[in-house]
Amino acid sequence: MTPVGRGRAPRTGRPGWVTAGLGVALAGAVGLHRAIPNSLGRVGSLVESFLPWAGVVVALLFVVALVRRSGVGLVALLLPVAVWVQGFGGLLLPGDGVRSDARELVVVQHNVSDENPDPAGTARALAAAGGDLIALEEVVVPALALYEDVLGADYPHHVVHGTVGLWSKYPIAEERLVDIRPRAFEAGWSRGLRAVVRTPYGDVAAYVAHLPSVRVGAGGLTSSPRDESARMLGDAVRGEEVGAVILMGDLNGTVDDRGLEPLTSQLNVAERGFAFSFPAAFPLARIDQVLARSADVSHIRTLPATGSDHLPVAARVTLDPLRASGRLAP
Repeated sequence: MTPVGRGRAPRTGRPGWVTAGLGVALAGAVGLHRAIPNSLGRVGSLVESFLPWAGVVVALLFVVALVRRSGVGLVALLLPVAVWVQGFGGLLLPGDGVRSDARELVVVQHNVSDENPDPAGTARALAAAGGDLIALEEVVVPALALYEDVLGADYPHHVVHGTVGLWSKYPIAEERLVDIRPRAFEAGWSRGLRAVVRTPYGDVAAYVAHLPSVRVGAGGLTSSPRDESARMLGDAVRGEEVGAVILMGDLNGTVDDRGLEPLTSQLNVAERGFAFSFPAAFPLARIDQVLARSADVSHIRTLPATGSDHLPVAARVTLDPLRASGRLAP
């Protein structure tokens, strides 16, 4: 007989209901993230930057429910699981690892860092990925000659504007600066370009962009310059006459972040792969993006680390044979 006061305390149902409540709240945050207000500290954008990690929180809640032997908690957690799988489950599916058809381009995107201690080694690593196009950001003058020298053999066509550049295996027919400078920034700030690449499958308008950085502080997320720049870039893409468009760049935001909606509302995002690219030491989010119009970004993946604080990403882009070639009617 167990003495009074020495036995196990009776288990209450409260832990199960707490877990269930957290699960329902998490499901709401993932499934209804656009309803989170952005007026105070850009909280909505901040949450959207880390939405895929909600899956880890769900897994931890499952462990808690199992330890507590809470049937209520386990059943309730099926809701955030379903919401997360609906939103991100497709990204877990593997790519086939090879080109899927004759209309596919492989593109490599990398913020090489203006403090990269080994630009030549970075260029060799990117060339080894075998892409058709390589987009670079933070290309500073002292390192530019090294990128040109190393990449020139396999990528004879290239264009650089400001600190962004594009290297291509195929001829570049047109090129120009794309002005995405926020009004408050100094006149010398130049981080956008457009080039028309003559691929074997028709002309492709290739955009390379580096949107302004965001900051997270006590007041929340500071993203106004990034959002303004995204709107300007979105206007440029909307007015693009070439049917097929590929946008590569460090957009300083995830594809779920509403600040990038001027781009994601009109361009296709990656169908497979998480490819968290920043920071390189412990990647938490993919802010290095490959987006496309009249084409599908079928898979995106990270490449091994270089001397940058970003990881490179490589994506397979399959052109739409009905719309990829030619120019759109005005």
